[in-house]
Amino acid sequence: MPRVAVSLSRQDWLGTVRARTGIFRSGYKVNPGLYCVGDAGPKSPVLVTANYKLSFDTLRRELAGLAAWILVADTRGINVWCAAGKGTFCADEISLQVGRTRLAQIVSHRELILPQLGATGVAARDLKKKCGFAGIFGPLRAADIRRFLANNRQADEAMRTVTFSLAERLVLVPVEISLIWKPLALATLITFLLSGIGPEIFSLQAAWQRGLVATGATLLAIMAGALITPLFLPWLPSRQFWLKGVQVGGIFGLAYILCLNETVWSLPGAGLWLWIVAVTSSMAMNFTGSTPFTSLSGVEKEMRLGLTVQAGAIAAALLLWLAAPFAG
Repeated sequence: MPRVAVSLSRQDWLGTVRARTGIFRSGYKVNPGLYCVGDAGPKSPVLVTANYKLSFDTLRRELAGLAAWILVADTRGINVWCAAGKGTFCADEISLQVGRTRLAQIVSHRELILPQLGATGVAARDLKKKCGFAGIFGPLRAADIRRFLANNRQADEAMRTVTFSLAERLVLVPVEISLIWKPLALATLITFLLSGIGPEIFSLQAAWQRGLVATGATLLAIMAGALITPLFLPWLPSRQFWLKGVQVGGIFGLAYILCLNETVWSLPGAGLWLWIVAVTSSMAMNFTGSTPFTSLSGVEKEMRLGLTVQAGAIAAALLLWLAAPFAG
């Protein structure tokens, strides 16, 4: 039976940094199965989690001084919340691990403590029928598991309340930025090519000069959408994230144009402003899957409208940028 430490090693911390920044994130997982913490015995609680290693590490580091079992479900290396939505953190998978690990022969009780964020994927009634173990939903955060156990496995309101604090928002920023490098490279190539088109058919000098300006606008929009928008998220008007991004992008776009001594009414100025607004709005909308502020139906509705507006703004921006040299 694998016995795990409750303190993270230097390698574990390095892995956490890599996962938080999007480096090797898709393969950051542990093997499914049963793990022992401390002097776990027949009466020790069984805590269920996903096999995404960041989820596994977050749980085990909160178990210092406790005797417990960790039952790891095979969620394909996806965290509990996302796996529950995708259907991989479910009663069938948990029951499968209960059977494979012969858990019924190891513990004398018949209870599994499930993470609250997995509730959308696990029907406790089905779990009981499939494996004979009753599912008890634990606290929202692993940091409250010790208090939950001490409180006779009862969660108070604070343990059930979902938060999205400044720290919780900012921890998502590195991943969002790391995922943008491929679209950024493509956007940079396209803008440099379009920037060189003019009355002379194509000018390398114009491509370089105008391309740098366009790339600067892209980088500014990424920062505005991936950093500034989540930073001020609760205070920006509107419940829809793409509109929050429009507001931030509009302000930053106007500031960028003024720094270039352009006006928003000129062709290049209008093109840059629309581009910054659209990219910022798109980046801001990425956070809809990371917050308790939204619902599945709400996200679908927002994306239908938001993507339409963003696509229109990008098309208009490219046309205005392309037309600017011919109007001069």
